[in-house]
Parts: sequence; structure tokens; C-alpha cells
Amino acid sequence: MNPQAKLIFAISLLLGTTITISSNHWIMAWTGLEINTLAILPLISKSHHPRAIEATTKYFLVQAAASTLILFSSMTNAWQTGQWDITQMTCPTACLILTSAIAMKLGLVPFHFWFPEVLQGTSLTTGLLLSTAMKFPPMTLLFMTSQSLNPTLLVTMAILSTALGGWMGLNQTQTRKILAFSSISHLGWMAIIISYSPKLALLNFYLYALMTAAVFLALNSIKTTKLSTLMTTWTKTPALSATLMLSLLSLAGLPPLTGFLPKWLIIQELTKQEMAPAAT
Repeated sequence: MNPQAKLIFAISLLLGTTITISSNHWIMAWTGLEINTLAILPLISKSHHPRAIEATTKYFLVQAAASTLILFSSMTNAWQTGQWDITQMTCPTACLILTSAIAMKLGLVPFHFWFPEVLQGTSLTTGLLLSTAMKFPPMTLLFMTSQSLNPTLLVTMAILSTALGGWMGLNQTQTRKILAFSSISHLGWMAIIISYSPKLALLNFYLYALMTAAVFLALNSIKTTKLSTLMTTWTKTPALSATLMLSLLSLAGLPPLTGFLPKWLIIQELTKQEMAPAAT
């Protein structure tokens, strides 16, 4: 791909993300999400392989549908309350539609089917962008509207995402699909805590992005997309393979490593919910 074109798409991605995370008005947030979607499409399809084109089409259709639902929910809320402010979502119907729309944007169960397929059809570098940078704007919207989202729906989707992400990743041989299901599972952890402790959900997202970036960059460096080729890399790059193994264990949430911290804090926070006040 032309370097100038790459630069334009990278700037557009930054611009779209910045507009969404810094806006208070729903129309501006929607504009940022649309710029982001349109900027990532050429990066997904740059190899011109039929699978890449298929992934681009799937990604476009899902993101366009989710953006439409976000716009529809904000319009419904504005119609009922006269408010276009992101933090002023008070209409229950609008909140329900918004919860579903953001879940579709992120790839939470039951709107997760597109994500492994799209990730499988792209390069590892674009896969890294899709797993981290493209999840940031919807996560900030979730953070800003956390008090008004439908908690029952959110918790149900979160539990299903965590369970299905773990189970469906078990029988995969492609590293990108395994990382896609890992992403779905992590998003479940973030979604379950967002209505109780939004800051903790953001901490989880930052650490997840850091660990996923480490895994994707290591896999990109050793040019491996299958587990069978990953097994033979130990002889070629022992240091990088050891780092990759530690990053994967951290991503899995093994206790002494960083990935365990957000899970520990989330479980601790969840145990504190709806507790009776201590007797004095």
C-alpha cells in the first residue's frame, strides 16, 4: 500500500478516536465512530485476497448496523427527553438499544460472530488495531453511559461472553482466531464490571490492550499464524518465544503475572455488590 495512503488512514483513525472520546454530543460521537470504520476498511482489505475482501464486507455491515443503532437510540432519547448529551441517557428503550449497539460494536456475545472471521481475514498488524484501538471508542461510550445502561442485559451478555470466549477458543488452530476469542472473553470481564466500577473496567482494558499488543507484535515478528508453526519457533528465536509464552500466560490471567490483577480486582469488586451494611 502507498505510504501516503497509509498515513492518511492512520491520521483518520486517530482523528475518529479523538472525536469520539472527547465528545459530549451524540452526533459527534457517531461521526467519530464512522470516520474510524471508514479508515480501517482499506487496511483490512489491503492484501486483495478474497478472504480479506469478505472480512472487510462483514466488518463494514456490522459496524454500519451498530452505528445506525447508536444514532437511533440517541434520537429516541432526544425525542423523549430533549437531551443530546451522552451522559443524559434516561429513556429505558434508548438505553436498551444503546447497550445492544455497543455490544455489537465491541463483539460481545450474542453479537460476536463477525469478530473471529474478520480477524482471520486480516494481517496481524491490522488484527492488532482491530483488537485494541478500534475497541477504545466504544469502550469510552460504555464508560460515559455506564450509569444508564441496562444492567441485566449487560451482565447476561458479559457472562455469556466470558464463557463462550473461553470454550470456543479451545478447539482453534489459528492464532488469530484464538486471540479473537480471548478478546471476546476479556470484553465480558469489562462489561460485567462497567456498571459497578467504570474505572476498573478501563484499567482492565488498558492492561488487555498492552498484553494483546505484546502477543500480536511477537507473532508478527516470528511470522506465524498457526499453532503448528508456533511450535517450531523455539529453535529459531528462543528469547522471543519465551517472552511470547509469558505474554500469553499473562493474557490468560495466571496469578503472578499482570493479567491476573484486573481479574482479581473485578472479582473482589463483584463480591462487594448488594452487601448488607455492617452492624454498628
